[in-house]
Amino acid sequence: MSRARADEEEYWHSSKFRAFTFDDEDDELSQLKESKRAVNSLRDIVDDDDDDLERVSWSGEPVGSISWSIKETASGSTSSLDGRDSSLQKGSSSYAALPKQGSSYSLSSLFKGFLCATQLCFFLSALTDTGGKSYAPELRRPKAEYKDYSSDWSPKDTVRRMQRGKVCSLERFRSLQDKLVLLDEAVAGHDGNVITAVLIFLKRTLRREILFRELEVRQVALCHLIHFLRETGEQKFLLDLLRLGYGFFPLSLQLSQYREHLNIQDVEKRREFLKSCIGLPFSAEDTSHIQDHYTLLERQIIIEANDRHLEMAGQSELFRKYPRKASILNMPLVTTLFYSCFYHYTEAEGTFSSPSNLKKTFKIPDKQYVLTALAARAKLRAWGDVDALLTTKNWLGYTKKKAPIGFHRVVEILQRNSAPVQVLQEYVRLVEDVETRLSLATKYKCHDVVIETYRDLKDRIQLIAYKSKVERGSAEDEKINSILNNMVRNTY
Repeated sequence: MSRARADEEEYWHSSKFRAFTFDDEDDELSQLKESKRAVNSLRDIVDDDDDDLERVSWSGEPVGSISWSIKETASGSTSSLDGRDSSLQKGSSSYAALPKQGSSYSLSSLFKGFLCATQLCFFLSALTDTGGKSYAPELRRPKAEYKDYSSDWSPKDTVRRMQRGKVCSLERFRSLQDKLVLLDEAVAGHDGNVITAVLIFLKRTLRREILFRELEVRQVALCHLIHFLRETGEQKFLLDLLRLGYGFFPLSLQLSQYREHLNIQDVEKRREFLKSCIGLPFSAEDTSHIQDHYTLLERQIIIEANDRHLEMAGQSELFRKYPRKASILNMPLVTTLFYSCFYHYTEAEGTFSSPSNLKKTFKIPDKQYVLTALAARAKLRAWGDVDALLTTKNWLGYTKKKAPIGFHRVVEILQRNSAPVQVLQEYVRLVEDVETRLSLATKYKCHDVVIETYRDLKDRIQLIAYKSKVERGSAEDEKINSILNNMVRNTY
């Protein structure tokens, strides 16, 4: 019985066919480990005296040279690709074959000791790699490439390498003198990208006061920094640059920075921006204008909030009859004055929305104030307010009509707002120039003014000619006849 079992085991072990077991994969791994141990044991077999001999491959080239490594890499890559293609054609159930190496990796070369330690490691990695990958021995980089990352470059060489697109670290320039030399070399190179890169480095590593002081004598670098700050939108840094710039910036730069408020939509942010612009190195006159702009926006915010509340609550008859068409925010001073004269004309001077308060605060000239107030009150057809606006009283208590803009402008404004003829005639009579008075009276059909002017001129011919332009039997016709009759009596 035992003999039959022994024959059976001998048959299965001697046969090339094997039964399927779940331990096949473990057997192959164990075989790979045994192969690895066998190769490692080769080091003890190789004679140490052979190290002094020159080792060559079958092609006659020294083993380990650059040309030998390149050829071995190419042959290993080709064989690995061939092995991979053949393994894919066998089907997914077959295991990937080990990559075939070149002739220098033969067993004879192994036992003769023609492999160095690097080649042995490569061979072992090929044995354990079941995916069919082949790795060439890593070559040392040329020394010129390692110098790209060196910290021994001078400022001039650093700028040159940056111009060629090389990666250069600027952190080695720690002292202020080295940084300024680097900046001067960048400016001398006339490369805007390099100048901007160096300025970014200086902006990050220097205090603002020192940076601004050094840029005062380097106008080219200063222009590049300003352009960079505008493009990146660093308004706070740019404002500090202008504020601490010791007055060496051109006026156009401050004005362009001031114009940035036009791009700010939020009212509160615009107000804060205008407040920050007050400290910029403008002239005294320009600073006064910026201060007025800031004050005006503050007034507009207060007026807008109050009027919006009145309009929504419906407490004001004027807002119900003439609803607002737009917000007062961000409007010019003249528009704000017109708005105040239209909706807040009767308010006391102490309120922010009072027209007289605006005139006093912003020092509005009399001509501008009268012109704006006249247009606002005439639009409301408040003829009594128009008369009061143009009436002045002297120190003796006498009153007279006075128009800083000229009564001819008053007549034109009143006529555009459909003023009645009686109102127009009152102000046409006040036009001093006779020709202008006759022209306006004829244009706007103020017959009484025309007749009275010709009477004062004692122009009988013009009266007779003008009589044909009025309706027969009307009051104007009778007035002309009366004047003509008086002229006849006076001649006799």
